[in-house]
Amino acid sequence: MRELTYYIGVTLDGFIAGPADEVDFYPVTPAFAELLGTELSDIQPAFVRADRGGADEPLTRFDTVVMGRRTYEPALQAGITDPYSQLRTIVFSRSLDDPGEPNVEIVRTDPVARMRELKAEPGLGIYLAGGAVLAGVLLDEIDRLIVKKYPVIAGSGIPMTSHPFAPTQFGLDRMRSFDNGCVVLEYTRAR
Repeated sequence: MRELTYYIGVTLDGFIAGPADEVDFYPVTPAFAELLGTELSDIQPAFVRADRGGADEPLTRFDTVVMGRRTYEPALQAGITDPYSQLRTIVFSRSLDDPGEPNVEIVRTDPVARMRELKAEPGLGIYLAGGAVLAGVLLDEIDRLIVKKYPVIAGSGIPMTSHPFAPTQFGLDRMRSFDNGCVVLEYTRAR
C-alpha cells in the first residue's frame, strides 16, 4: 500500500499562507532551498528541478502528486498546465476544465475514494501538495507529515488543515533545524 505524505510549510501559529494566499514572508536561504531541493527533488516543481540541473533525476520517493484547485490554479494562471511534469498529477476540483495534459487528471468525485484507489495501486509514495480543505478531507488517509515550521507568526490566514474537530495523533520520527530558523519535523501517523 502506497503512503500519502502531506509536505507543507507552516508559520509558528499554524498557517500555510496568508489570507490572500501570500507565502512570500517565509524566510528561505539558498542553503535551505538547496538542501530541500536535493533531498526532496521528486516533489519540486518541474522548473525548479530544471533550474537545479536535475530535470532528469530518477524518482526515488514519490511518483504522484495530489492537490486541490486552489493549489493548482497559480500554475494555470502562469500558463503552466503540468507544474510537476515528472509526477502523475491528480487535481481535485468540481469546476476546473480538463487542461488537456496526459499527465494531469481532474477528479470531480469523492477525494477519499479516489485516494484509496491511488494508494492501492503499485508505485512510489503520493505527495499531498495542498491545500487546507483537501488536507482536511483526506486527513484519515494521511500516513506521513513533513512540516517545515518557519519562525514567523502570521496572525491569520489559511490553516494547515480545515476540518471539524478531530484530534489525530502522529508520532515524531525526525526533527532538524536550519540556518533560516526553520525546523523540519517528520511524523508518521499513529495507527
